[in-house]
Amino acid sequence: VMPNKSKTMKRTFFLLAALVFLTIHNHAQTLTDIDGNVYNTVTIGTQVWMAENLRVTHYRNGDLIPNIKDDSVWNSLCDTFTLTGTGARCYWNDDSVSYASVYGALYNYYTISDSRIITPVGWHVPSLGDWAILRDYLGPDSAGGKLKEAGTVHWQSPNSDATNETGFTALPGDGFYGIGQKCSLWSSTVANSHWLWMWVPYMEYNSGLLILNTASGQCNGNYIRLVNDTLFTGLNEINKFNQIHLYPNPATDKIFIDFAYRQNLNLNIYNMVGELMLQKELQINKNEIDISALSTGLYIIKVSGADWTVRKKLIKE
Repeated sequence: VMPNKSKTMKRTFFLLAALVFLTIHNHAQTLTDIDGNVYNTVTIGTQVWMAENLRVTHYRNGDLIPNIKDDSVWNSLCDTFTLTGTGARCYWNDDSVSYASVYGALYNYYTISDSRIITPVGWHVPSLGDWAILRDYLGPDSAGGKLKEAGTVHWQSPNSDATNETGFTALPGDGFYGIGQKCSLWSSTVANSHWLWMWVPYMEYNSGLLILNTASGQCNGNYIRLVNDTLFTGLNEINKFNQIHLYPNPATDKIFIDFAYRQNLNLNIYNMVGELMLQKELQINKNEIDISALSTGLYIIKVSGADWTVRKKLIKE
């Protein structure tokens, strides 16, 4: 008996659509850390973010992240001369019972850089480039207001321009200013390698901005929001994402990009602070791109067609 090709194609299409829906649905639901804490997530533009601050107490391998309550012990964990240190966590007012479930834990930089890894599989501490993508999508003049929890239950009045229309629910927690005025969140991007200061985006009670150009020292305690490793925009882009093949990744001198669309595509490569580093028109089928001039690090590759754009991450070694 010959199969009904029309029915088979319809079944295949609906199966693919259901699979993509489930992929998006799962990204927009929850993630669970090694402690069993369950976090809400939210899709904003091309990114999937945690909608809560991280509160995990163990690294991915099960090792405990020390909970430090004494200031002198906390400071002793960071050597500002050798730029070495030990990861640690703490809580505002040293009160995990009152603050952990709402604000999460405060972590020093060495918790982020530890090889035992603080994040669940498929998630990472956002780079400054990740934060820039978020800010630019929401609008540089209003991103903070769209991310902040609305009202004054947690934020100090007037909590300017706060709508939380994204569902990100940024809360006013900062290791220095405390609770109510400022939301400071780690990035993984070095601002000053000599002193090992990191970029730390923040929002304030009296502004609707998301500020990216402020740094924090390695010993400071800040909160963490994670972002998913994959960038998506929608059903059409997910389909394109799976059909564009980038290899090798990580790469050293060159990469190859294969696709089979009957149109030429545009390629842009950005560093993690959003600067355009390389631009090229891709030809149908196989393309060889010389990346030898790029410094080692993480890059965003943007491939654009006539009415769609997908992004992939590239590691240059």
